[in-house]
Amino acid sequence: MSIRLPDPVTLSSGLVAEFEEDRWVPGSLVLSVDGTPQSHINLRSPDELFFEYIRRIGHVIDLFRAPGEPISALHLGGGAFTLPRYIEATRPGSRQQIIELESALVALVREAAPLPKRAGIRVRHGDARDVLGRLPAGMQGAMDLVVVDIFAGSQTPAHVSSSEFYGLIAPLLAPDGVVVVNATDGTGQAFTRGQAATLRERFPEVAVIGEPQVLKGRRFGNVVLVASAGDPELDWLPRLLACGPHPARMLVGRELREWIGTAAPVRDESAMPSPLPPRELFDV
Repeated sequence: MSIRLPDPVTLSSGLVAEFEEDRWVPGSLVLSVDGTPQSHINLRSPDELFFEYIRRIGHVIDLFRAPGEPISALHLGGGAFTLPRYIEATRPGSRQQIIELESALVALVREAAPLPKRAGIRVRHGDARDVLGRLPAGMQGAMDLVVVDIFAGSQTPAHVSSSEFYGLIAPLLAPDGVVVVNATDGTGQAFTRGQAATLRERFPEVAVIGEPQVLKGRRFGNVVLVASAGDPELDWLPRLLACGPHPARMLVGRELREWIGTAAPVRDESAMPSPLPPRELFDV
């Protein structure tokens, strides 16, 4: 049975956002912005994640706290609210906030796939960096998890990739809080290496996980970066790698330092948007 979908909307950037049914997963929708798939949601089973990088982030959410324990989470970039739905399904009672620039996108998502009525999820409208600078004082030191998944079309904007940007996130984290960043990159992985160097400057523990060919810069794709605000090592990381999706590789310690190489932490004055994906990547 087909799902009734709202009409596409034009965002403030001029890009067009629209939902389509996933013909391979019944009861699921795919959100695309200017033809680039942004989010996948399973309306029947929000605890099932589809995109590879989202599944990796989902495993972080599963492992970094005791199963089922409610958490406080901040999501920078809303998409179709895939991860907030996942947290609500797997950690009921969690308190979550989403910061999303595009109000038209939020309205589209709410029409196509309303959030559960009792979910503790609040949406704040505006640019993530601007909103971070004026969050309530009560959020300081209170976030167990911050997810950074910010895209304008198919690129991460430069101003949300710098050390100054991550400096606004660090004070929000609980003592053992975790930041998870979704980055996309291709040949050479210059953008992602810069992100890893930037996180290492701000946080005591950093790990990078992704498909081996992507980490080697041989293929364009997503890389998930995990940073901890606490001094103890992330002892659950080996389990994260074992969860997949496979093939997978994780870089920590010496391997991470070698992979970063000469990449320097990103500053506002040197920040660049993430590279565009190859045109053929999303061709059908």
